[in-house]
Amino acid sequence: MAINTKTAQLGTQNEARSAGAGRPKLSFGRRVTDRDRKFFTEQMALLLETGTPLQSSLQALKRQLDNPAMADLVESLSDDIGQGMQFSAALGRHPEVFSTTYVNLVAASEEGGFMHEVLQQLLALDEKRDQLKQTLVSALSYPVFLLVFALAVVVFVLVVVFPKFADLFSQIADQLPATTVFLMASSEVLKQHWIALSTGVALALVGFRIWSATASGTQKLDWAKLNLPLMRHIYTQMYLVNALRVLSLSLGNGVGMMDSLQACKYVVKNSLFQRFIGQVEDKVETGHGIAAGFRNVSFIPPIVEQMISTGEETGNLPKVLSRLADYFENELSSKLRTLSRLAEPVMLLIMGGVVGLIVSSLILPIFKLTRVVG
Repeated sequence: MAINTKTAQLGTQNEARSAGAGRPKLSFGRRVTDRDRKFFTEQMALLLETGTPLQSSLQALKRQLDNPAMADLVESLSDDIGQGMQFSAALGRHPEVFSTTYVNLVAASEEGGFMHEVLQQLLALDEKRDQLKQTLVSALSYPVFLLVFALAVVVFVLVVVFPKFADLFSQIADQLPATTVFLMASSEVLKQHWIALSTGVALALVGFRIWSATASGTQKLDWAKLNLPLMRHIYTQMYLVNALRVLSLSLGNGVGMMDSLQACKYVVKNSLFQRFIGQVEDKVETGHGIAAGFRNVSFIPPIVEQMISTGEETGNLPKVLSRLADYFENELSSKLRTLSRLAEPVMLLIMGGVVGLIVSSLILPIFKLTRVVG
């Protein structure tokens, strides 16, 4: 199944470029989503496995689509195939939908005649990536909900409850606890300046979003993800899972090492990690092997270099990479579940402390008032 895809891929890219030069890019009324691409991959794998010709498969698939944007894209692919273009070249004309990995693997399968198998593998890759995202979201959703709920309760108490006691507490203003004085002052600030505060928070969020989109902001955030405690372990393992899966799938289907690394580089949206993959490419180009590129990198666990080195020596590199991806995915899922379980009691303790502080700040002055009146 080993195929020299470097020449084939260059031909594919040139063919796609020349075919698209005199033709306007499709303008879709609706965005083609990841779900649309997964449905396309699944249905094409099924149709091709049953022996349906490629163009007939595309025409049959188009009739099943509800999204006009995806239907337009499939029609464009069918037209390109009808004009003699290779399927991979047609896919390469839509990089916003089909990644470099997707195009490279389809190009390899065209040479080897196992396209439906590659499409099934691509579908499995998408599903595992979605599963990893769902694990991350589910681990963070409950702690985030508790945090937002706690903030909402505090703001409600400060804006609605505390003002009702302002006149009452003014009788013993010099005897109020420090916490009560602080919370009453905060209540007054929120009531009098809520527009300015809301505007400030909104501007801060917009400013952060703008800054994070700049080159400097992106680099700093990327550095933080791979260097700060806690974040480092989560993001490193998440990046490794995605990168190693793509590398394993590409090499296992005959895509050349440099093409595989090039595709792997842009699977992860982190400039620091992309620079690291670029260093791996340099090591491979100079004949040092891929394992050398993973050596002495601060955020890469030593086990990665050790197992990749073993895979190179035994000739089972794709299988080793797949095993590594499974290992880090299981470890990341376990770590996220543990963090989620730890975050829940911590957040409940924090909420309990906040509620206790607010209640005590209300009740203690009331006790003092009863003594004054008595």
